[in-house]
Amino acid sequence: MKTTKELDIICTQIRRDILRMVHANNSGHPGGSLGCTEFLSVLYFNHLKHNLNFNMDGIEEDLFFLSNGHISPVLYSVLARSGYFDISELSTFRKLNSRLQGHPTTHEKLEGIRIASGSLGQGLSVAIGACLTKKLNNDNQIVYSLHGDGELQEGQIWEAIMYASANKVDNLIATIDYNKKQIDGEIDDVLPMGDLKAKFEAFDWKVIEEKKGNDIDAINSALINAKNLTGNGKPIVILLHTEMGNGVDFMMGTHKWHGNAPNDEQLENALSQNIETLGDY
Repeated sequence: MKTTKELDIICTQIRRDILRMVHANNSGHPGGSLGCTEFLSVLYFNHLKHNLNFNMDGIEEDLFFLSNGHISPVLYSVLARSGYFDISELSTFRKLNSRLQGHPTTHEKLEGIRIASGSLGQGLSVAIGACLTKKLNNDNQIVYSLHGDGELQEGQIWEAIMYASANKVDNLIATIDYNKKQIDGEIDDVLPMGDLKAKFEAFDWKVIEEKKGNDIDAINSALINAKNLTGNGKPIVILLHTEMGNGVDFMMGTHKWHGNAPNDEQLENALSQNIETLGDY
């Protein structure tokens, strides 16, 4: 288990990784990646029971599925900093023949990646399948998934939400990156989602709503609470209120950095706001 201070340093480094990866190719999605830095750091370093000797079966391990695959930079950094592959490989992000493609893929055989993702709406269905497999195998570990709030505009998500509760998939903890922004603007301007808490409860899910979605201690508590709710006949969802572009002042409060890369000057500005380093690649 990492302390809050240790995790804070890790998060700072991961933000640096994200910024440098996206800048190097003038391509990628920094906004959502920065917004989910604290969540994925807390999950991987303090909660997920996982084996660095990676295999696709994941027997007796907790599993994680990234459904909103465009935020691959944060996942790649977390995997590398966890020890799945060498940190130097982050420098190959989005390059030809790299294992670190813009959206995660399985044919590249990158350690830690279990599904190709980025076609939004599919990840929850896959996670539910993994949950049912664990139940059939009498494997008591948990399946975690992460989804964008804009992704909830996809119909397949709601079919999966309905299926999970109807079939008592209670070894699932899904998290919604609830930053209320998507590539075209504010969620409420594109396609309003209404009261997400009420909607999930209407579908018979257990809901944890965490308003401080970029606070390490709050995320830790939310994950502990969610784990305590598993095994009780209902799937669990965490509505995590995050800030897109968190940790970089000029990227926060706007959807414009959903899929834009910083230029040289902007990179230097952003890195100057995140100066604690564990060692850049």
